[in-house]
Amino acid sequence: MTDRRPLTFLTGALALVVLAGCASGAPASPAETPTESSAGHGEIAGAAEVAEPPLQLVSIDDKGAVGSLDLLDGSASRLGTVGEPESVATDGRYVFVAVDGGVGVIDSGVWTWDHVDHFHYYRAEPAVVGEVRGEGPVSVSTGPLSTAGGTGLYFAGSGEAVLLDNAELSRGRIVETLRVETGLADGVVAPLGDGALVSDADGGLSFHGADGTAAQGVVACASPSGAIATRAGLVVGCADGAVLATLEGGDPAFERIPYPEGATAERASAFEARKGRPTVAALAGDQGFWLLDARERAWQLVRTAVPLVSVVAADDADGNVVALDEDGRVRVYAAATGEERAVTEPLVDAADGPGVGLSVDAQRAYLNDPATGVVHEIAYADEARIARTLETPTRPDFFAEVGR
Repeated sequence: MTDRRPLTFLTGALALVVLAGCASGAPASPAETPTESSAGHGEIAGAAEVAEPPLQLVSIDDKGAVGSLDLLDGSASRLGTVGEPESVATDGRYVFVAVDGGVGVIDSGVWTWDHVDHFHYYRAEPAVVGEVRGEGPVSVSTGPLSTAGGTGLYFAGSGEAVLLDNAELSRGRIVETLRVETGLADGVVAPLGDGALVSDADGGLSFHGADGTAAQGVVACASPSGAIATRAGLVVGCADGAVLATLEGGDPAFERIPYPEGATAERASAFEARKGRPTVAALAGDQGFWLLDARERAWQLVRTAVPLVSVVAADDADGNVVALDEDGRVRVYAAATGEERAVTEPLVDAADGPGVGLSVDAQRAYLNDPATGVVHEIAYADEARIARTLETPTRPDFFAEVGR
């Protein structure tokens, strides 16, 4: 492995910011503060605080063997096994693996705690935690913090909405704070504070508190699909736009963000972004992609010359949006203008199974190639340069980037 990522100097400076910020940083406005808090800035017993983001790749082969590759020092290890994977999702610490009959939960042992104006970074022992039972395809919705709040699992086969306690997960225990039978084949359960928004039979989203109590707040949202935690609040996609949810004094507050008048592109059904940013991206059918700026409550449709299969908003200073097209090329767009800034050669067969995925952090994008068994590390802000081609300890039929 060559061209190691130049993080040491940068994150050393960030460590100084952390110390100064904890001592005297001014509080952020409520809309800019993650909705959960936890003692010790996300620290848990047995974890070590480190000076820089402990970035790793968790790889899962088609039989369920799990491995971990450290992106900083190149060390690799095997973590155990889960069931045969069907899809994966992550909050930047835990990896949730859809398997036959439920969801396997992996604790990578690395995470970042977001304190709005600075961050804390931790390492602990990784582990395969266990499995949550459920029927049919599952959609996973994660919160802003891995040691507080919850993670939502919506099982389409049974119409059950399940909320997991993240504080308990951080201690190696799977605890459900709610399991609701909605009676709906399609729906969402999206973490908000210590509770969650859950699809209801009346075409809306109801807020369930930490004790499972329902209907503390209800908002209309036809055909909800896709939920993501942003810097400005929780976003849930609806047939006519999106709902932005925040907590005010423990009670949910809702704002509707309708699509632009006259919009004809396919609706957004799943959102992706660099973790903790206000602007998120979603496919717009074969026309291009949507950008939703949750802070400005505004949609933007970016039309592209080629169809895309995935898109992620980096939401950085340069406004980069990173996408994978149907020919397996990674393309980088300017959010403000839709201009294509860079494109790679074909790197993967984008139709090569459900596990092909694209992950974006502050400096790099990662794309797994199940056919060749490698993960491409791409410097998306540097003309989409291939920085490294990484071999993982288990074949990366599925993968997730963690430590973010």
